[in-house]
Amino acid sequence: MTKPSTRTALITGATSGIGLESAKALRAAGYRVFGTSRKPASSLDGIVMLVCDVTDEASVATMVETVSGETGRIDLLVNNAGYGVSGAAEESSVGQAQAMFDVNLFGIVRTTRAVLPIMRAQKEGRIVNISSVMGFVPGPYMALYAASKHAVEGYSESLDHEIRDQGIRVVLVEPAFTRTAFDQNLASADTPLALYDQVRAERMVFLREAMKRADMPEVVAKAVVEAATARAPKRRYAAGPVARQVSMLRRFVPVSAFDKSFRKQMGLPAIS
Repeated sequence: MTKPSTRTALITGATSGIGLESAKALRAAGYRVFGTSRKPASSLDGIVMLVCDVTDEASVATMVETVSGETGRIDLLVNNAGYGVSGAAEESSVGQAQAMFDVNLFGIVRTTRAVLPIMRAQKEGRIVNISSVMGFVPGPYMALYAASKHAVEGYSESLDHEIRDQGIRVVLVEPAFTRTAFDQNLASADTPLALYDQVRAERMVFLREAMKRADMPEVVAKAVVEAATARAPKRRYAAGPVARQVSMLRRFVPVSAFDKSFRKQMGLPAIS
């Protein structure tokens, strides 16, 4: 099979932050890049923007048909669209949890199912799913977001085993805090309890301070390009020094010691 001179990349949630910087980096790496957003957005830097709501199966199908119809192939899918909910776990209704999973997990399922037949016909393809360190280290007062990223990790690893023999690989990129508008775009818990008022306020202060020291989105974009282009890709790419450190500590530090250190870092009481 003759290799195409230009590879086609499709990235969801590409209007800002990690999505936009990843789109730019992929463009610089030689891809023809299509980005998506829920609302019409202008194309820039050679990145063609398409409207797509990942919670709408018909919208996803139309977007994928547009890209494949124009290019004849899709070599890379980067699933980046997602958002978080801030608050204690019990402060969010089941409906709010379902709405977030509809984007963070089922949005990935929809786009992946739409591109797989195209990649299978090509006998090659790469799917990069943007996870988080919260995909393997649950964060307090971000339980639903952490749960959605844990689900993304399980889905991705299982799928990779299923389709590897078709020439398609699924890879995870795991950033730590990244200097984007993530904290500003966090949804508030829809059933707040007075019990958590003080700690909720403290958590937002903690998050804002963490964002000041966070990695730039270009750090994550570099990991995305590496995950997309590696000849023999790793299953997971920790994006940035903090993410690599957390991943290493999680693997090798005893559970009790990690738990104690983690609670201290999060500003939580030292209770075993």
